[in-house]
Amino acid sequence: MKKRLYPAVLERGPRGALGAWFPDFPGCVAGGRSQEEAIERAEAALARAVDGMAEQGRPLPEPTPIEQIALPKGADVVAYFIVGVDPPDPSERVNVYLPKSLITRIDRRATELGMSRSSFFGFAATIALDWSPGFPHTGLVDPRSKVHKTGAVRAKKRSGKKRP
Repeated sequence: MKKRLYPAVLERGPRGALGAWFPDFPGCVAGGRSQEEAIERAEAALARAVDGMAEQGRPLPEPTPIEQIALPKGADVVAYFIVGVDPPDPSERVNVYLPKSLITRIDRRATELGMSRSSFFGFAATIALDWSPGFPHTGLVDPRSKVHKTGAVRAKKRSGKKRP
C-alpha cells in the first residue's frame, strides 16, 4: 500500500499545553509543552494506530481534506499539519515448531505485555535481527509503520480577535 497523508489538528489547551489529534483516527491524540513535542508525539501515535489497524486486518481510512475537518465547538486551533504514513508490510502466516514449554512461556509473556502470540514473535524477531554482540539493546522496537514529516505547519486563519 502506498503512503497516505493524514491531516492533524494542533490545539491549545489549558495552561498553554498543546494537543494534536487526527480526524480520521478517533482517539489518536498526543500532547506536548511545545509545538514540536506535540507534533513528534502525534506522529508516533499515528504510527501506533496504523500498526494496530493493520494487526486487526482493518483497512485504513481515506484521509479527510483539511477544509472538511469538523472542529469541536470552542476549539482553540493553532494549526493544521500533515503526517505521511507508509503502512506496514502485510503479514504472512508461517508454521514453526517449538517445544511446548517454550510456547507456554511465550504466551505468558505476550499476555503480560498485552500482545498476541504473533505480535510477540514479530517483536522478538525484530529485536534479534537488530541485536549486535557488544552493543546493548534498549528493548524498544519502532512501529512497523513509518511516518514522514511532510512540511511546515499551516496556521489556521484567526478572526479579528486577539488573544489576551
